[in-house]
Amino acid sequence: MSHLKDINVSENALRKVGVVTAANRDKTCRVSIDFLTRHAKYGKYIRQRTVLHVHDEENIAKTGDRVEIAECRPLSKTKSWVLLRVVSEAPLAD
Repeated sequence: MSHLKDINVSENALRKVGVVTAANRDKTCRVSIDFLTRHAKYGKYIRQRTVLHVHDEENIAKTGDRVEIAECRPLSKTKSWVLLRVVSEAPLAD
């Protein structure tokens, strides 16, 4: 019986959409959120990335899936996000 099944996500919790980059671990996946930011001095747009560790209770996320995540209480040293849903599945690579 796990205490992690009762994770409460509030209505106004921060939500983000990203791509799963690793789903090797049990009940955990790594999600990458890519964004552009403008350089303060030169004005050039720079690609940046945030990598988050996400709790995935049913192990439904696979590498390459686009997922929606929400912020929650800290679950471990690195996990403070929980998987809400899979927005779109990864295209099949042949």
